[in-house]
Amino acid sequence: MRAVGQDSFGGPEVLKVVEAERPEPGPAEVLVRVRAAGVNPTDIWHRASGGLAGGDAPVRLGWDVSGVVEAVGPGVTTIEQGDEVFGLPRHPLPAGTYAEYVTSPARHLVRKPAGLSHEEAAALPLAGLTAWQALVDTAHVRPGQRVLIHAAAGGVGHLAVQIAKARGAYVVGTARAAKHEFVRGLGADEVIDYTEADFGVATGDIDVVIDTIGGEYGPRSLRTLRAGGIVVSLASPAEAYLAAEARPLGLRAAFMIVEADHAGMREIAALAAAGRLRPRIEAALPLELAAKAHEIAESGRTTGKIVLTVA
Repeated sequence: MRAVGQDSFGGPEVLKVVEAERPEPGPAEVLVRVRAAGVNPTDIWHRASGGLAGGDAPVRLGWDVSGVVEAVGPGVTTIEQGDEVFGLPRHPLPAGTYAEYVTSPARHLVRKPAGLSHEEAAALPLAGLTAWQALVDTAHVRPGQRVLIHAAAGGVGHLAVQIAKARGAYVVGTARAAKHEFVRGLGADEVIDYTEADFGVATGDIDVVIDTIGGEYGPRSLRTLRAGGIVVSLASPAEAYLAAEARPLGLRAAFMIVEADHAGMREIAALAAAGRLRPRIEAALPLELAAKAHEIAESGRTTGKIVLTVA
């Protein structure tokens, strides 16, 4: 099969299409014929340095996948051969979805809603589960709460806006002025141009902050919270220090890494099937242009998600 490989860590140019042996599903696993794979910041981190996995190159890139079940291993009861599925196999362990075929634990996948294309479905798992686990499992967002989402037009941000609205929250997003119309179209109640205004002054009485940026954004976000509020940092393990700053103020802070999550994927699929969660696709490029996809992703100016398609 064709897959994206690399002989060394580095920039997008290290990525290339190679021939690899097609995997076989083990117990409780399925083999998926990949139709599309999402591109995420964690892919770029692993390409450049090995990321969480560490070790030596090559690293098998890709976690988001949408495709068709080609074969079913022993003990699988939740999906069948021929099912169209999508999900987040094995994260945070390597999965290797930048390929024509990938194996996955069956319960890391769910059936793809008929109304979603494979490109749209591949854009949802990692970013959608990140937003879901941050808002619902970590912050326990309730109807009527005020939620501040940084980089609200980005991959995680634009899905977090939709999930927060589906949970009944009042949503404030930060984005450049050129993206305000897009963010409002997602359902945001307010949008702040972070290049022109200090969000810490422009908004307040926030219950939940989703910080996808890190650095100074964490401490500045604490200033927006009302008593008992929480900042959920998705940016870096270094942001864990925020908890110590938050406690004396009667606030909370948490650093979160997304996990493969069957129950969460079922919720994501249900929202998508109901038309309440839709990814924006910035670019869909063939597998052979994985390096170009990474170049676009590293620009830091994308709206929504980038996906790779597999013929």
